Amino acid sequence: MGSDQSYKEAIAALSKLLSDKADLESVAAAKIKQITAELEAAAADPNQFHPIKRIETGFLHFKKEKYEYVINLLPLIIKKFLVFACSDSRVCPSHILDFQPGEAFMVRNIANMVPPNDKTKYSGVGAAIEYAVLHLKVENIVVIGHSCCGGIKGLMSMPDDGTTASDFIEQWVSICAPAKTKVKSEHTELSFSEQCTNCEKEAVNVSLGNLLTYPFVREAVVKKTLVLKGAHYDFVNGKFDLWNLNFQITPTLAV
Repeated sequence: MGSDQSYKEAIAALSKLLSDKADLESVAAAKIKQITAELEAAAADPNQFHPIKRIETGFLHFKKEKYEYVINLLPLIIKKFLVFACSDSRVCPSHILDFQPGEAFMVRNIANMVPPNDKTKYSGVGAAIEYAVLHLKVENIVVIGHSCCGGIKGLMSMPDDGTTASDFIEQWVSICAPAKTKVKSEHTELSFSEQCTNCEKEAVNVSLGNLLTYPFVREAVVKKTLVLKGAHYDFVNGKFDLWNLNFQITPTLAV
């Protein structure tokens, strides 16, 4: 209903503008008529994507199929995990690890990176880590990299002279520049694609090291009330690698 109403309001507003402003330049009037026709055509096309309708139907499906289960489950679950994952919707931790609502506190960003402790530049990430460790008392922090990561590809493609082509992306992915340096120096024989795959994992290790720059994380690790783990999800081959802070990799779980 929301999308139809928006469409009708747009048509009505344009029609009123045409009738009230009879002295509009002919070119402007023609442009408005063109836009009106395009709106009408879009509304009539069943294959046209309607974002508001998609959101409405998605929520209605959730309310019908999952809401009762979720609302009954919430009081029973204690958050055991803080998870860093990529913003890529293909690697949602709730899907790939079957986390239930309330089981994990999640931070998602470009290339699942954890920046070093910096109250000025990265206070948002720092606040999430602090809340999870000191207030939720999570027992595990897991940083999950993934295959075909665009953020890592961007990091590996950055010119060595430091020139940038964006306002935010390159500055962000540079958090894991040490991973790029290591892969470039130790794996010169690999193709660019293979180097990116290696960097996806090395960037996780850099993030694990960055976690230790937060005093409350370091203290919890020393007291053995908190465990840090790295992971890599290969959605191309259906594999998930998990390793500890000492980077000892466990046997691969293959689907």
